[in-house]
Amino acid sequence: MGKVSPVSTKYVIDAEIHIEGVVEKPDVIGAIFGQTEGFLGQDLELRELQRSGKVGRIEVNLDVSNGKSAGHIIIPCSLDKAETAIIGASLETIERIGPCNAKVKILKIQDLRVSKRNFVITRAKELLNELQSSVLPDSQEITNEVMQAVRMSEIGEWGIDKFPAGPDVDTSDEIFVVEGRADVLNLLKNGFKNVVGLNGTNIPESIKDLCRQKTVTAFVDGDRGGDVILKSLLDSTEIDYITKAAPGKEVEELTKKEIHIALRARVAAEQFRFDVDGSRRPQQIRANNMRRPLEDREYKQQDRQDTREYRPQEGNRDNRQYRPSQTKTEVDPKNKASFKNLLDDLVGTRGAYIIDKDFNILGKVPTMELEATLKGISGAFAVIFDGSVKVIS
Repeated sequence: MGKVSPVSTKYVIDAEIHIEGVVEKPDVIGAIFGQTEGFLGQDLELRELQRSGKVGRIEVNLDVSNGKSAGHIIIPCSLDKAETAIIGASLETIERIGPCNAKVKILKIQDLRVSKRNFVITRAKELLNELQSSVLPDSQEITNEVMQAVRMSEIGEWGIDKFPAGPDVDTSDEIFVVEGRADVLNLLKNGFKNVVGLNGTNIPESIKDLCRQKTVTAFVDGDRGGDVILKSLLDSTEIDYITKAAPGKEVEELTKKEIHIALRARVAAEQFRFDVDGSRRPQQIRANNMRRPLEDREYKQQDRQDTREYRPQEGNRDNRQYRPSQTKTEVDPKNKASFKNLLDDLVGTRGAYIIDKDFNILGKVPTMELEATLKGISGAFAVIFDGSVKVIS
């Protein structure tokens, strides 16, 4: 009996069968051939189709339970869609198998080419990914790779103590002081060539002399070790600016974007000393400074409102804009220091403190509400706010 090659099979007919009795597989196959014989004409005779290889081996799987049989019939074929559908429909005409009543129902006709097509698509994706990972990179990738290699190869040694450093430490007016060689390599990779590493908490005279000649930014890790390095630098040499990596991160781990964010958030060394010894922690100062670029954009319109001129309006006195007093009042140094602390606390907040004549805080409001607040309260002696104003005398 003929058999369809798996390569040439296009469709598979899947049918379920229920039999009111116990039968064997040969009984089912015999019923299929016998009850469809001469039913569809010579061209669709199952025996002839099997001999020519257009219909494959018929598979029957049966299970017997409680005196009844049930299972599946699988018929592979290489006919076209219409002929396959006709063959499938003819199976449903089988009503008896041997002495038992039977019922056949076609569950589905599966197109094997669809599964092959899905395999082709999946395999093509895998091959394309392998090709893209193995082919030569484009010109921009080549350029970036070469530039990165050149930058990292530029690390050298500086001074008699042979600290790891970039090539521009001596020629640049501004330098970055980091903790070690890995930090220098990361900054070089991202385009910063005026970098020198300390390799420890001991600050030699050569570094002290360098810091006196240059504008120095200390760039340390966001951990306890970074705090120790900063304390050593502040106690022994002249540092102009200070910045730290994000908490828990090291400079050598930072991406280019994270490096630029950290450098934009740097603070003056004197400000850092004040915050360590005074009211705020360095992390809070750093967070405030990192927020400022965003807040500057958010309050751009507000700045224009804050800096416009205060001009009297027509009408009665109650409708006039607020005008500052022309009386000059002296403030003693102690209260000036208190004002400075309050002003530092407002940096980056766009807020305002209202002070009475006894130097007590009457309240804190956003600068955009300052004018309306001053109209509604009495006893205001001074205003401290984060912003700018143009006063008309």
